[in-house]
Amino acid sequence: MKVYIIHKKTLIIYGCLLIVAVVILSIGWDSATSVFSVISPKRDLPIYCVDRPDKVISISFDAAWGNEDTAELISILKKYNVKTTFFVVGGWVDKYPESVKALHDAGHEVMNHSNTHPHMTQLSVEQMKEEIKKCDDKIEAITGKRPFLFRPPYGDYNDKLVQVCREMGHYVIQWDVDSLDWKELGVDAIVERVTKRVKSGSIVLFHNAAKYTPAALPKILEVLQGNGYKIVPISELIYKDNYYIDHTGKQIPNNMADPTVDKHIDIKD
Repeated sequence: MKVYIIHKKTLIIYGCLLIVAVVILSIGWDSATSVFSVISPKRDLPIYCVDRPDKVISISFDAAWGNEDTAELISILKKYNVKTTFFVVGGWVDKYPESVKALHDAGHEVMNHSNTHPHMTQLSVEQMKEEIKKCDDKIEAITGKRPFLFRPPYGDYNDKLVQVCREMGHYVIQWDVDSLDWKELGVDAIVERVTKRVKSGSIVLFHNAAKYTPAALPKILEVLQGNGYKIVPISELIYKDNYYIDHTGKQIPNNMADPTVDKHIDIKD
């Protein structure tokens, strides 16, 4: 006679599977999905892209280190009549205040990328606030406008950071199209990567002082504009209130909302 030993963990797993099966059989798959979406934990996500009915996108630049191509980028963007968003580090503002002013005077948004470019998730709440406030203060002192968009260094965030930013009046902005310009893969690789991945509501990531970006940017702008895309600063792309963010990081207005999804009524300018 064989003796089967069932461990406690196995019983728990089987018990959970039985509960799931009973729920699905009792109320149906769609309703069960709604139930489990309510009880499962949700991350407080940044904005990666936006649900837009029109062909509108944003391109953005992170400026943390070098400054050799800022004037060239401004010139290229002016040629194509494009306004963008530059996320700058406080230390970069200290080194290149004239470039911050030039970006602002050219009509581009100058927004917050932290003060010292740390991994924000490794900081306390007070340290997070200090990083954001110091950079805000430096940008405002030059441009006269206080930033309300924040891009975490390294794309590193957690629920605590998103909540701190919300309390401080900032929308946390990521991206859904990464140019990977920092990898120096060449002009053609950057152009193909960006133009093949962009869709309505996309936010594209570039970097200041990336080797091939000045050469790739005109080609990208020509393709995107030729395909009917309007390129606007991120503040004009996102919804400022009455929206929610789905599990992919897409920002969606509440009039298109799934009633089973948590809604976020967020800050205004």
